[in-house]
Amino acid sequence: MREITRHININDYDYELPEERIAQYPVKERDRSQLLVYRNGGISKDIFSNIYGYLPPGSLLVFNNTKVIRARLLFRKATGSGIEIFCLEPLSPAGYERSFGSGSPVEWKCIIGNLKKWKGGALTAEFTSKNKQYELTAQKVRPEGEGWRVRFSWEPTETGFGEVLENAGHIPLPPYVKREDEEEDNIRYQTVYCRINGSVAAPTAGLHFTEEVLGHILNKGIKSAEVTLHVGGGTFQPVRTRDISGHEMHCEHFFVDRETIEAILSNHGRIIAVGTTSVRTLESLYWLGVKTYHDPSVAGSELFTGQWEPYETVGKISVQESLGSLINAMETNGITFISAITKIMIIPGYEFRMIDGMITNFHQPKSTLLLLVSAWTGDDWKKIYGFALENNFRFLSFGDSSLLIK
Repeated sequence: MREITRHININDYDYELPEERIAQYPVKERDRSQLLVYRNGGISKDIFSNIYGYLPPGSLLVFNNTKVIRARLLFRKATGSGIEIFCLEPLSPAGYERSFGSGSPVEWKCIIGNLKKWKGGALTAEFTSKNKQYELTAQKVRPEGEGWRVRFSWEPTETGFGEVLENAGHIPLPPYVKREDEEEDNIRYQTVYCRINGSVAAPTAGLHFTEEVLGHILNKGIKSAEVTLHVGGGTFQPVRTRDISGHEMHCEHFFVDRETIEAILSNHGRIIAVGTTSVRTLESLYWLGVKTYHDPSVAGSELFTGQWEPYETVGKISVQESLGSLINAMETNGITFISAITKIMIIPGYEFRMIDGMITNFHQPKSTLLLLVSAWTGDDWKKIYGFALENNFRFLSFGDSSLLIK
């Protein structure tokens, strides 16, 4: 790992965030949230519904179309103790689509709340789907990384696990939202363009978009493309080490089809990422292309971008060479989309290859997401966040938005 990471102290990315500035609910109308515009070092504010007026002509907006699943399952033991199981990612069968469609038992990596009260044995809970009663059973299998492998089965078995979660689960609100989930969260903690089930947290930069705003953007001649990155629970994991080189990033699964790669390639230099998840996907895509450029056979296997890979890779290639290599490898391997995992950690000093701007909310102090924003804006992040605090912007997932263009 290059020296770039060794001297970054997470305490330099701290700021005072009053509890009352953390939004507990979204604004009544999605596009009426405040918008901070950072461009050429200057800062102004507006309402999000006017964002189309600030987007550079000819831009390509890249959206993350992931959909939040009802990942929180609540069980109650005979003793009365409540156990919460937070489903993070599928293990068996592997892959979201296969797991959601499975009518047989599935195993997921999970975080278990009130674990000490679950000594052993099975937990059961009843739920209703399409006017029929079901019984869901959960069994601990073994520890799995920082969580547990949990086996889920249900009777009758005539529905898939995706439907089980949809009917038995709860929306997984972020830990700093200090309330229980409500019916409205099933709509408001999703983007209007979400399509692909898999996230346990929303790509919150997209929560401000409405069909009307999207229409204004289209009418301005601004194009759009979609990627899928399933946001993991690790997105809320704080940096606990003083030196960020000691922080272990979480894995997230992403998918990008050939049409999107070609759109990015033909519009390079005008890419605006909607959310840090889209930024991470796009930059990870570049590094996958670097691997493929040097060894085309890797595109036929499971693709992975490591946490420190961008800082350890020697030699540079252009975005055209990188994405061109991916397209050629896809043709060779007869595949229409890239399926990959990323642990990329974007920190100050990172050289962005893919984006020319980003839309994002305001992030927690000493978080990897704030490091990413700082990597883009430099020390101006302090000016941006200071402006937001002074002008009553709302923070975090249900908070206000910013457009950051250099």
